[in-house]
Amino acid sequence: MGLSHMPACESVARPEPEMANPKGSFAVKDLKKPASKPRIDCIDGCRFALVLPIIIGHFIRFGTSNKWLLKLLTQENVLVGGFFSISGYVMAYVATNVGERSANMQKLKQPELFFWQKVMGYYPLHFVVSSAFAPMFILIDRWMKNSWKTTSLHAFFNYFLLQAWFPSAAEIWNPPTWFLSALTFANLTMPTFVLPQVSRLSKDGLSKLYAGLCGVSLLQKLSYSQAWKFYCCGGYKEKPTHPYLWNVTRFHPFSALVEITEGVVAARNVMLDEGRRPQNPLWLFLASYATLALRLTSLNLNDAMIRSLLFMPLYTKFLMTMHRDCMSEQPHCLTRFFGSRTMAWLGSLAFPMFIVHGPVGQIFYKKTIATKLWGRVMPKPFFPIYLMIVMAVAHLLNEGFVKNKAVQRLSARLAQFLADRTHGMLQDLHRRSRSFGSLGSFSSLKDAHA
Repeated sequence: MGLSHMPACESVARPEPEMANPKGSFAVKDLKKPASKPRIDCIDGCRFALVLPIIIGHFIRFGTSNKWLLKLLTQENVLVGGFFSISGYVMAYVATNVGERSANMQKLKQPELFFWQKVMGYYPLHFVVSSAFAPMFILIDRWMKNSWKTTSLHAFFNYFLLQAWFPSAAEIWNPPTWFLSALTFANLTMPTFVLPQVSRLSKDGLSKLYAGLCGVSLLQKLSYSQAWKFYCCGGYKEKPTHPYLWNVTRFHPFSALVEITEGVVAARNVMLDEGRRPQNPLWLFLASYATLALRLTSLNLNDAMIRSLLFMPLYTKFLMTMHRDCMSEQPHCLTRFFGSRTMAWLGSLAFPMFIVHGPVGQIFYKKTIATKLWGRVMPKPFFPIYLMIVMAVAHLLNEGFVKNKAVQRLSARLAQFLADRTHGMLQDLHRRSRSFGSLGSFSSLKDAHA
């Protein structure tokens, strides 16, 4: 899961200009208005290159019986890490200062508003799709012999984005939206806990932090692999013997926070560059996606290991290299391709596609639903039509809802309303007021001395 709606999902388009230059938590400089940051158009296209194989992976078993394709294309749990990395990358680019070890305090001075604005970037579409398909979700719950109490609990988890915290309920209703649940927790930590702290680090500190984050992420995957196995034949053929442990490994919000922070660190590293020569990002892009091909070899590591050990480091390095390249006078072909108008349009469909492909897929491929609607589960030749339906529905939602000015205004008002009602939730107001008071006294003394 631009990512102003995803997650993976915030657009880098037109970030507001920096208005401050803090050296500490609340240090403020003269409020001059520097030039806006340049757009990173190529990030938008990358989202589509992630979401398409994820959607295919969720339902490809209904589209082919070829075991090699099934092995290769059922690794959506690897690719979703790329969305977390992009989410952190974009947040850092928008909310911290280029060439300075500081955050943009104009953006972070109201952390509650920052958080709710992020949530309102994706929650409205989640709410609408959940409500539109709620009758189907409830029927499925009831047909599975779940009580009304359990069904109500599932609805509560879904609408309050809590499902990722519960391994037995992580895939209720619209399964891919566990991503939004984990992302919401990470967004909660960004304006006070992550962005201001990471923005103060030098390149040396950033490198050490990144190594530590990768180590923590890998340690969790090693723990899971030791409890199950390091090698597997693919999720389509071999199910984990400890499904709840697997759900904790791939869905837990703390794991998402680690990967999002990896993206933050990567962006900050590029933002502190001093005259670094850009390189061609093609090889890193190919290398990151080539890690999926290990499933076809004797080194067929499980998805968790491939994701943390290989894919995430390579993909994050690819984002950094492409960012540097797009800032150059002559970007390489891959950077221009991902930044093209067509890929930008496809990238704008990534979040709607991510949200709707699950419910649409259930209509055609979930046995309890499909047999009642069509008399059977849709045959394999129907699979390309399913993909086209997902894209068509996503396009309609994007043009008619996501881009709707009335919806955007309502979302902005709701974010402000929630920020006002939760003021102080993410900050120590007494300490903050004292810090700004000290800054005011310092400014007065400085003016008097001048």
